Amino acid sequence: MTGFPWLSIGYSQLKGPLSGWIPIIGEIGVSAVLILITVNLGLTLRLIQAHTSWRIKGLQTIIVGVIFCVSGLVLNSINWTQPSGEIKRVSMVQGNIEQTIRWVPEQDDPTMGKYWDLSSEHWNSDLIIWPEAAIPKLEIAATDFLELIDKKATETNTALITGIVDVNYSTEKIYNNLISLGNDKLSQNTIPYAYGHKNRFAKHHLLPIGEFVPFESILRTLAPIFDLPMSSFTRGSYVQANLLANGMKLTPAICFEIAFPNQVRANLNDDTDAIITVSNDAWFGNSHGPHQHLEIAQMRAKEFGLPVLRSTNTGVTAFVDHKGAISAIAPQFEDIVLTQDVLLVTGKTPYRELGNFPAYLFFLLLFIIGIFFQRKIKIS
Repeated sequence: MTGFPWLSIGYSQLKGPLSGWIPIIGEIGVSAVLILITVNLGLTLRLIQAHTSWRIKGLQTIIVGVIFCVSGLVLNSINWTQPSGEIKRVSMVQGNIEQTIRWVPEQDDPTMGKYWDLSSEHWNSDLIIWPEAAIPKLEIAATDFLELIDKKATETNTALITGIVDVNYSTEKIYNNLISLGNDKLSQNTIPYAYGHKNRFAKHHLLPIGEFVPFESILRTLAPIFDLPMSSFTRGSYVQANLLANGMKLTPAICFEIAFPNQVRANLNDDTDAIITVSNDAWFGNSHGPHQHLEIAQMRAKEFGLPVLRSTNTGVTAFVDHKGAISAIAPQFEDIVLTQDVLLVTGKTPYRELGNFPAYLFFLLLFIIGIFFQRKIKIS
């Protein structure tokens, strides 16, 4: 079913005492550390309830918790990546298009006009970003508009990245895409837009039920919820080329793909400048969802030591720096353009280099040690 790792417990430590471990073992490793600490605590409480000798176990629990928390605070002072001195001015357009009208054909032109008008004063930025499916027309039907954007971005010496859905009629495949228009190289457009051009990213990790239906032939006949419109997308490749935008190389993640660190890491190259994530969180409404989504993006920034550019339709649009801190944020449910100077960085975090391997190895060793002592106790 592909999983839905939304509220994994490691996210609770984004600003907690274990946050220093995030660039080393990632959110998954921090979740495992929390489980280690709480299991120790749980065993101690069981011994207390059983009126058994618990002091040694209690002392062990305290020592384990203190070691990880204190070391986490110390590790938080290490700068795994450092500013390179290169700064890019980025504008993110939050169109605030209501979910109820997003796919109404009569609203296509007004929506595209709104994004164009909101961007009109920001063509002097190095990069302009529109959110997921900002252009409501299928790409094959919006080529004239895309060519216009490509021409304008090239003339103003910038780049524009937008989300758009495309249907390939020859293969009957539907893709949720991000495409980059205008300059791909610094002050140069070497990949002018044409339908199907290579400077694009197709969403790989599709949303269960919303974008694809597991066991489709069976479930679609059971209930209306399994037969939603736009729920038969095709996966893009797991690893794809970075988007090229005015000299920048960006690793994309569309919507909840940002919740999968392994996928993001697989798409990072040695020369990747930042992570770009776009979303339409309008369907969340005024709930905790968009804010949780932003925290997930912050976690990826801290894990990989890279800035994250998060552009959304209704919020929360935000710039996240390489330490996982929010440097600029737009108010929700307002049509607004958020502009910020983004500081690029050099260097890599241990987690970017090694992924989950250190965490898996550490807990495998603990498992082996546990089995050894368990057998030793039984023998004695």
